[in-house]
Order: sequence, then structure tokens, then C-alpha cells
Amino acid sequence: MEAADLIAGLDDQQRLAAETLLGPVCLLAGAGTGKTRAITHRIAYGVATGVYAPNRVMALTFTSRAAAELRGRLRQLGAGGVAARTFHAAALSQLAYFWPQTMGGTMPRLLDGKAKLLAHASETLRLRLDTASLRDLSAEIEWRKVSRLTMEEYAAALPKRGLPQNVTPEQALDLHQAYEDLKDARRQLDFEDVLLATAGMLELEPRVAQQVREQYRFFVVDEYQDVSPLQQDLLELWLGDRNDVCVVGDASQTIYSFAGASADFLLGFGSRYDEATVLRLEQNYRSARPIVETANELMRGRPGALHLSPVAEAQGPAPQVTDHLTDVSEARAVAESIAEEIRQGAAPESIAVLFRVNVQAANLERALADLGIQTRLHGGARFFDLREVKQALMMLKGAAVSIVGEPLFKTVSDVLRSLGWSQEPPEQRGAVRDKWESLNALMGLAEGSPEGTTLRQFVDELFARQAGQHEPTMAAVTLATLHSAKGLEWRSVYVVGLSEGYLPISYATTFEAVDEERRLLYVGITRARERLQLSWSHAGQGFGGSSRGGERRPSRFLEELRIRTPDAVGSSIG
Repeated sequence: MEAADLIAGLDDQQRLAAETLLGPVCLLAGAGTGKTRAITHRIAYGVATGVYAPNRVMALTFTSRAAAELRGRLRQLGAGGVAARTFHAAALSQLAYFWPQTMGGTMPRLLDGKAKLLAHASETLRLRLDTASLRDLSAEIEWRKVSRLTMEEYAAALPKRGLPQNVTPEQALDLHQAYEDLKDARRQLDFEDVLLATAGMLELEPRVAQQVREQYRFFVVDEYQDVSPLQQDLLELWLGDRNDVCVVGDASQTIYSFAGASADFLLGFGSRYDEATVLRLEQNYRSARPIVETANELMRGRPGALHLSPVAEAQGPAPQVTDHLTDVSEARAVAESIAEEIRQGAAPESIAVLFRVNVQAANLERALADLGIQTRLHGGARFFDLREVKQALMMLKGAAVSIVGEPLFKTVSDVLRSLGWSQEPPEQRGAVRDKWESLNALMGLAEGSPEGTTLRQFVDELFARQAGQHEPTMAAVTLATLHSAKGLEWRSVYVVGLSEGYLPISYATTFEAVDEERRLLYVGITRARERLQLSWSHAGQGFGGSSRGGERRPSRFLEELRIRTPDAVGSSIG
């Protein structure tokens, strides 16, 4: 492909980005503005004009899927020799190559995951921790490492961190140290160690740093708002004293702060490099005007927010908000609306329902299945495939054999309490909270059962629901959390559960945490091309029954958007 052809189809903003090939460049790219198109054409144009040698360019991103997409597009544009990798893949390749030269011998074995080793470490401290607590503590280890905190600095940060309720700050510190000691004794590395060890190697071995910098001269970083302090340090070590780096991101889509990501690096890029070129992509090619206007209104005045301009003049239907009596009636109304779309010719795979936490999927799966609509759950396990739900079902099945005549509520609550359920939810986010949500969903289903339902009948109903869940073999409506929907798009999008306690989530108690919830909703809104429906319910029922007990209020974000609710609650029940 000729160089001129590579930029001929770009808009003015994209073309300027593609032609700015040298020096520090920051590309602020809003949702649906063609950022991947801009950066791949920029790289290919640099190669076609001879400014870049393809083997000296490194394109970095955060997921294997995104890296594969970059490689595929670059091949199509004639730049197949460019390396497109995740930060971890690039670091692992360098570490494996240089380890024998710098450390001698073979590189330590890479851990598949932290849970098993962390469980062994907890045993040495005589701590009894369940699987969910171990997952949350694994996430804490990851956060400490990507934030580049020493144990002392982590100890200072602990008062603001959400630990499992059965773990004290002192025990958490001891567990972190025991985990590191055991890992070192077994000569193993975890995921974060790969980045840390590569950074350390480049800092301490000038010869290695020189070789790496000779190999890669030009860097492009996609989704730069998701970079952690550790990844930023590694990027600077790869660059050395050079400044040929192009970063691309959108501060309004920063939704992984809990994992160490920080938009500060994106927003502060211009101040770090005096000679930086800062460009904006704000022409939205994805969504109809009413959807774009809703997204702009939500983010108005937020730091780094871009003002999107819809390219398509087609107005499309205005986004709607509906309210419903219960979670179950909300799910039924959404299912009936989707069924009507399909009757009118919409492809099921062009429709998605988005929600804040995985447990919200259960009502939706059942409501859609009742109407014969296939679903696929993106980015997570189905409700009945969750470990804690499987455990609960087997224990309830056993109880149904031996317990007769006891009130359903008492038996179910006793079983679920033995698995860690309590009436009040844990305050912190993470696996412990997710487990509680799942168990509480079962509790809510028991509470919503008709009066006189026996334990045997209740268990039979649960297993019937479980048996009805199978992966679709045909076109299907997508069910996804807002986090897992990032980077995807559909013609029609439903965002459900827009009440206080769900979005923003109940444990988002600080301004920063609520702002992250706002960005999550922004991501959800901007997934829609033509149609957007937002909904909430006044009370829980069935799955998720009492997880947000009592009368709910609509999300503060809905009140800010001031979208008209077309129906009274009585007429919007599915």
C-alpha cells in the first residue's frame, strides 16, 4: 500500500495524528473516534515513508486480544514486521532472553496464579482463609507491586485499603512477606515480578538497557489511561533518554483504578515533555447523536473529559429510562423489549445488556430464556457455574434429604451462613463481596418463593434453572458487566440496575470511587450505536433479592442526565 493511500481515508484529526511521527505525541481519543484506526495507520505510514524501520517499533497494550487486533490490522496495512504486545509479553521476552547472561542459569518458573502459593503462606501463619479471601489478598499483592510500594509504604496505605473482614492489617503484612519468602524459596516469579525484574535488570545492567534500546526506537502505547506506576517506569526505562513515544487514551474510560491504573500519566503527559504534541480525536463515528449527547452530559466538567461530536447526522431514538417494581420485573421488561427488537428484524448478536456485577445476570438469563432468546455471558462465569453457588446447591440438596418441616427461610439461611453469607454485606469490593452477592442472590430467591414452598421444591427449582443454562450454539444476546464491555460495541444496549447501591456501587464511598463509577456508566453508554435503554428497580426480588434491601433510589447519575422517564412504574413492569 502506498504511503498516501494510508492517510487518504482519515479525517483531519486522524490524519494529523498519523503524520506526526516523531517526538512525544499524546493522542486524546474519545469513545468511538477511531483511535485504533488512527494509531495503526500512523505506524504503517511511518513504515511506508521510511521514518520507521518496522523491527524497531513496539506497540504496547494491555490485553492479548487488543495486541492481536493491532497485529492483524498492521499486517493488512503492510506493517506486519511491527511488534505489538502486552507490557507483560514484551517484558517476559526480554527477561527470558537476558536472564542467563545477567543472572546465570534458567529463569525461575512463572506462577500460573497466586492463590495456591498464598494459601500455603497463610498456613505457615496459621491463618484460615477461604477462597474468596485469598483472591482478594492476591489482588492486594498485585496492587502493592504495580504501585511500586515497599512493605513499609504499603503498611502506611493499609488504612484506606479494603481487607477481608477476618484479616487484620498486621496479618496482611505478615502474609505478604510470607508469600514473597515462600515464592523466593521455591524459585518462582509471579506476573508482577516479570515487570519488576525486567525494570530492575534495565536499571542495573547498562549493557542490557543499551541492547533493548537499540532494538526498539519508537513506542506506541494504546489505552494509556490504564497504565500503572510500574508499567510507566518500565516504559521510561525502554525509552532511556529518547522521546519518540506516542500514547493514546481517554481519561473518561479509566475504570481500573482499583488495580493500580492511573489517568494521571495521560493527563500529565504534556507537562512531562515540554515539546509534546497533544492532539484530540473527538469525532464519534459509532453512536447516534442522542447517545453522544447523553455521554457528553454525563462527563461534563470532569478532568480530561473530551467533547464528542457525532459524525452521523441520523438522530435515532432518544435514550430512555424506565423504572420497575422489582429486579425480576425489570429483567422481564428488558427481555420483552429485546424480543420485540428481534421480531422487527434485529440480530440477537447486535444487542447487549450491561450491568455492574455478575450476579445481576441471573434474572436476565432466566427472563430471556423464558422468551426463547439465547444469551451468552461475556467475560465471566454464569451464575450456576460459580463455585460458591455449586457448593450451596449441593449442601441444600443434602439438607433436603434430612430436614423436613423447617421454614424454608431458616434452612436456606443456615446453609448459606455456613458458606460465609451474612445479612449485612462486607464493606470492601473484590472476591469476598462477589461471593456474598452470589449467596445473597440465592437467599433472595428463597425469600421470593411462594408461601408454603418446601425445601425439596426449592432445590428442584434451582436444579431446573441450572439445567436450563447451556452455552448457545446460535446467535445470542450478550450479557456483560460494564467492565468487560470496554472496547466492544452493539447496535442496541440496555444498561440495567441504575439505582443507588448498584451504580454507584454501595462501597464507592469516596469522591474518587464515585467518579470511577461515573466512568463505568460512560463506558456503558458509549457502547451503543443506535439505541440506548437505561433502567432501574424500586426493590430487589428473586436473584439479588435482598442485596440492596428496602426502597431504592434512582442513581444520582440518572438525575444528572435528566432523561425523561416515559412510563409510570405501574406501566413499565414486564
